[in-house]
Amino acid sequence: MSLADEVLDRAAELRRRGETFVVATVVRVEPPTSAQAGDKALITADGKLWGWVGGSCSEGLVRREALIAMGDAQPRLVKIAPDDSADHLPGVVSHLSTCPSAGKLDVFIDPQLPRPLLLVVGDTPAAHTLVKLGATIGYRTCAVHPGALATDFPEADLVIASLDVALAQPNTSTWAVVATMGHYDEDAIEALLRHDVAYIGLVASRRRAAMVLDVLTGRGVSGLERVRRAADSSVGGTQEEIALATLAEIAAQRHAHQRRYELPLPETAVDPICGMRVDVKGALHTLTVGEKKHYFCGAGCLDTFRLREGQSISG
Repeated sequence: MSLADEVLDRAAELRRRGETFVVATVVRVEPPTSAQAGDKALITADGKLWGWVGGSCSEGLVRREALIAMGDAQPRLVKIAPDDSADHLPGVVSHLSTCPSAGKLDVFIDPQLPRPLLLVVGDTPAAHTLVKLGATIGYRTCAVHPGALATDFPEADLVIASLDVALAQPNTSTWAVVATMGHYDEDAIEALLRHDVAYIGLVASRRRAAMVLDVLTGRGVSGLERVRRAADSSVGGTQEEIALATLAEIAAQRHAHQRRYELPLPETAVDPICGMRVDVKGALHTLTVGEKKHYFCGAGCLDTFRLREGQSISG
């Protein structure tokens, strides 16, 4: 099995685990470069890179662009070249490199974000409609109702026959709706509040929602400010209309949430020889001259700098 095949196998495993990552693929090279077209690497949300997209000059830059892509969920073509004949087009990011090798490299950055989970509690028409619509527009769906069977919710990816919502592994990409219409509302919300989910919506009238929150307050449940009344604009609508309005509300909030999502970028320094950005943390090639510390992408740039500056000390 080739390294590129192993990268794809690892990508499939990360996708099954619902993790955020990037697949970086070398799509074009002009020698001399240490990478070849078709080389691949995975970059995870913690900045780790596994695979091969070239040597030290390209690796740090690809890692940085991958973290940015995971933040804005947009793919991009990264072009690394020793000249400024870059393509100034949407989705193209050009970097000038004066690396002595003078090779050119194009890398496609493809962010893989986990499908959001729509977790619906209840066995009402609104709950069933939410599961159907969520599955149609690309959510992973989980139906929760005590005693439910998988056949009761054929469109759901997962059916939980209790209020043990932990079985769905809820996280910050989970959007939960309690659509029980008065049946065990309080228990469902209390179960959901134990998890760090993006949204908890309660389908209920204003009076009913206030009563539910009062009961939970009496139980000493904390975090009730996270609960909102879903589909407030659909008062008087049918169950199906309420479900549609709830999902529209979730979609709007989810997209706004994605635009605010940013991963911290590692501190970098510019290699004074080739102009590439080098990660400061864990840098292998450095040289301090006077009070300034210089960082280099590789031994070649470090040696060139020593010769240029007339340095003979070790980094």
